[in-house]
Amino acid sequence: MQIHHDMGPADARRAGLRGALAALALALAPCWVHAQAAAPLKIGLVGPITGPSSDFGVPMTNGVKLAVDEINAVGGYLGRPLQLVVKDDKGDPDTGRKAAEELAKEGVVATIGFCNTGVAQKALDVFQDGKIPLIIPCATGTPLTAKYPGPQSYIFRTSARDALQAPFVVEDALKRGWDKVAVFADTTGYGEAGYKDVLAALEARKLKPVYVARFKLGVQDLREELKAARDAGANVIIPYTVGPENAVIAQGRKELNWKVPLIGPWTLSFPFFIDGAKDAGEGTLMAQTFIAEPSNERRASFLSAYARKFNTRLTVPVAAAQSYDTTYLLLYALFAVRDGKLTGESIKHALENIPKPYYGVVATWEKPFTVDDKDAVTPSMLLLGKVQNGRVTFAYPEDAKRNLFVQRKK
Repeated sequence: MQIHHDMGPADARRAGLRGALAALALALAPCWVHAQAAAPLKIGLVGPITGPSSDFGVPMTNGVKLAVDEINAVGGYLGRPLQLVVKDDKGDPDTGRKAAEELAKEGVVATIGFCNTGVAQKALDVFQDGKIPLIIPCATGTPLTAKYPGPQSYIFRTSARDALQAPFVVEDALKRGWDKVAVFADTTGYGEAGYKDVLAALEARKLKPVYVARFKLGVQDLREELKAARDAGANVIIPYTVGPENAVIAQGRKELNWKVPLIGPWTLSFPFFIDGAKDAGEGTLMAQTFIAEPSNERRASFLSAYARKFNTRLTVPVAAAQSYDTTYLLLYALFAVRDGKLTGESIKHALENIPKPYYGVVATWEKPFTVDDKDAVTPSMLLLGKVQNGRVTFAYPEDAKRNLFVQRKK
């Protein structure tokens, strides 16, 4: 059953969504549930709304809010409006843990959230021990969904973990003849996990980096490290950091007049890099699950609705699109709770057994999770983005053609 988000008037769009959700509810939910009082259903939302990671925390938050507003406009969950309980983790692990504890006390049935791997790592046990399903739409550190055994885990994810992104970019670099890799990784949980994933990807090809630089967030100058990488013979840089440090690398490379390419994870599509690096970032390549081009009806509708609602630049389209799809996947799971009792256990089971495909913005989500597999994204969903004229577009023409068709999990 496809939910169509057309490009027509808002009323027509809501009518189509209303019909689709009503049909979904009738197909999946027991009839007696419709008689329940229309008390709001609390959903947690946590991320860096302010602070150094807000450039992707805000679009993540907005993606969830857009989906919730659409859902509530057509009746919510069986007549119950979804009520977001929003917490700002500020990109800080201690604040993130406190936010998780507050959400647990406030009785949310599930939570969508976290952009920073290190912040999520410190809060995972709150959700796991409390049996509160957590769906991560942004944070990509591989350990997040590996901490608990699949059958017991309440931690789900709709972003591309770095164990997928790292080999994806390594393989592309090698395909282009860039086989002397310098790795620049920060010392956060994200940088550490990504660094290990890059090493593993290189080791799988019987290679080692010719140079490794590790640095703390906030570093303003990496020219000495770049000189050392150049002297070591590096012909490509793979950075693993999340903030302005990516731009520091690009600007330092430019000042040294070293024309070595940059290729890396999705963080190279962030404003901190594109706006901070300016012309030094042109041509940079990165892993993406979504490019903000209206290549089909669903994507065109999403981009149009986002622009109308927030009247602001969509700074990190991947974060917004993944969180938007995540919200609908959670709704599909809620509709599939057969006894109408929305316990943590029942929602976990429903997420692992979503019976109907959701035709989303990022992908066609057909059985995105299972008992053993809590990561919804597979390599088939990745494509290579490229910074061109200050925005991210397709690195390969064939990816632009492939993007006309929404990808599925394989």
